[in-house]
Amino acid sequence: MPPSISATDLPPSGPKISSRPLRPRANQRFTVLPGFGLSLGFTIFYLTLIVLIPLSATFLKTFTMTWDAFWRTVTEPRVVHSLGLSFGASFVAAIINTVFGLIVAWVLVRYRFFGKRFIDALVDLPFALPTAVAGIALTALFAGNGWIGKYLEPYGIKVAFTPLGIVVALTFIGLPFVVRTVQPVLEDVERELEEAAASLGASRLQTFQRVILPAILPALLTGFALSFARATGEYGSVVFISGNMPMVSEIAPLMIYSKLEQYDYAGATAVAVVMLVISFVLLLLINLLQAWTRRHQTGSRAAAEIVAKD
Repeated sequence: MPPSISATDLPPSGPKISSRPLRPRANQRFTVLPGFGLSLGFTIFYLTLIVLIPLSATFLKTFTMTWDAFWRTVTEPRVVHSLGLSFGASFVAAIINTVFGLIVAWVLVRYRFFGKRFIDALVDLPFALPTAVAGIALTALFAGNGWIGKYLEPYGIKVAFTPLGIVVALTFIGLPFVVRTVQPVLEDVERELEEAAASLGASRLQTFQRVILPAILPALLTGFALSFARATGEYGSVVFISGNMPMVSEIAPLMIYSKLEQYDYAGATAVAVVMLVISFVLLLLINLLQAWTRRHQTGSRAAAEIVAKD
């Protein structure tokens, strides 16, 4: 006959552990890493220290001028020309980098060839190379007696000490931004979609326009914005190849430096504020266009899924 088990022989009863997964409260978001308040406070403090305080100092120095003095400073013919040259050359360089940066990223992602790692590392060279060294090297190449310039001079193409030389320098320093922004997005694009489009009779151009371009368009806009922002404030690589001729090849950063050399600090900050405001507006428009593109892509994908289900 089996021994009887009394209640005293049973293990002590403890708190019941529910097998259901823990869920956050109704108004509480679940986060893997805690400390949102501390992290947000540090973020605001760091951005204030590094970004807001220097920018506010620029505005405060400009506010020491009267409105008439500020307007006379920023509407001087040399200042207007330098601002137009800086933003115009930056825009052209960003467009060139967007087109050829996409081609470079495509080659690095879609093809295997000898020396691929070397070319991939070569893309990052403008990041590591000092801008002054880049400017000297470009000037030596494209000057009238340079390795490349001497072949362009007979055809009337003058690069060094012209606005064209500024575009060349800004293209050089802005290329990595587009390549490194588009490259990971191209790696995530499924090639099966391209094969499906080809099997349905789409041409290469139609496949690029309707399959590849919509997927990489936000990354292209981001690379364009980064390249444009980098080129707008560039000084070191441009100061040598531009020649710094007033009303010809004088850029806005050089104009600011010239005013600082003349101890016109208020005038220098006035030009800097104009550059800052214009850059902020242009980048804001680019970001809005990028957000609209993403929403449009999301809506198109949702509509395609609904059609596919039906």
